[in-house]
Formats: sequence, C-alpha cells, structure tokens
Amino acid sequence: MTMIDDKLQQVRARIVTACTAVGRDPASVHLLAVSKTFAADAVREALAAGQQAFGENYVQEGVAKIEALAGLRDQLQWHCIGPLQSNKTRTVAEHFDWVHSIDRLKIAERLSEQRPAHLPPLQVCLQVNVDGGANKSGVPASEALPLARAVAALPRLQLRGLMAIPEPAPDFAAQRDLFLRAAAVFGGMREAGLAVDTLSLGMSADLEAAIAAGSTMVRVGTAIFGAR
Repeated sequence: MTMIDDKLQQVRARIVTACTAVGRDPASVHLLAVSKTFAADAVREALAAGQQAFGENYVQEGVAKIEALAGLRDQLQWHCIGPLQSNKTRTVAEHFDWVHSIDRLKIAERLSEQRPAHLPPLQVCLQVNVDGGANKSGVPASEALPLARAVAALPRLQLRGLMAIPEPAPDFAAQRDLFLRAAAVFGGMREAGLAVDTLSLGMSADLEAAIAAGSTMVRVGTAIFGAR
C-alpha cells in the first residue's frame, strides 16, 4: 500500500466516523482530494487507490495536470476551487468539470458563454462568505439567493449548491456554528425552489464539524497528500 492509499483510507474512515456520530449515511458525503502543489503522479497514485475527484486552486497548475493526465480524462473529475478572475474563465470553462468559487454574476456569465458546446454543462457552486471577513472571497450570505437564481438561469451551467471557507475556529462547536451559517443559506436556496444538492464545506482540520453541519462534499488536501 502506498502512502497516499493509506492516507485516503484514513480520511475515508474519518468521514464514516463523523457521519455515524450524527446519524448520516457516509455515502451522502463526497471526498474531493485537493491536489494543488502536488504533481500529476500524486493524482495518478490517488486514482489507483480509487479517488476520482480532484480539486485545484490555481488554474494554470490545474490545466497542466489535466493535460498531463489526458489519457485518464474519462476517469477523473476536475474541480476548480480557487478564486477565479475574468481572464481565466475561458481556460476553466474549457478544461474543468466543476467550479466552486463563483461569487459574482459576471464570472458565471463568462463561464456560461465560454463553455464549449460539446462538453456537458459546467457544474457550479457559489462561494459564500459566512463570517464577514473583508479579505475573503465569496458573496455575502444576504446576497446569495438572488445570485443563485441568476446563475441557475444561465445556459451551459448547472447550479449545484454552495461552498464556504470560514476562518479557522478554535474548537468543534465553533467550527460547526460557522458551517451551520452556510447550511442555512443552502437551505434557503432549496426552500426557494432551486434544485441544489451540494454543500461544499470542510477541509483536513475541520471535516467532522462540517459533516455535523450537513456538508455533502469535503475538500481534503494535507491529510491525503501531506504538508505543502
């Protein structure tokens, strides 16, 4: 067994334990392996251990890996999870399967216009700023529903839900409370009739609290690939 295989098994076991603790089906939580700063060989190793979904923060680095692993493209699902600037939308629309970090309509419109017709709709999440950090990416929670409605109406995109990256919190309860703010926004989107199913919350240090708050996708890098 390789190191990455072993680490993946440990993370999957954490997900099962966290789900069991709050009475959730472990199959309701998807694992996104965050491969930023790690080489294509690390992705190949994780794929061999059964992991198919990978997250990249930096567009050019992600595209280089997508191209390096082009022969495995039908087995891999690539998620763009970092802040997205207008000059990178075409590259993302042409190469990635998911985008987690839409925080303004202009970015979504560009992705919609630039998504090639031969590809399936781009799966997208809004990034919501749940703790009010002035330097944080994300739409304010109060503005999330109008943006979600506008994004859901765009062609070539499929709105799946929302993502949040709160500031680190000191303990489980504080972490969960921040994640519950995101879960409340997500619930509001569903109550408004939007067909969303993805709540992308939680990373290596706080995935248990995220799962307790309702996360359906945890984004784990360090606990799988090691320290950066």
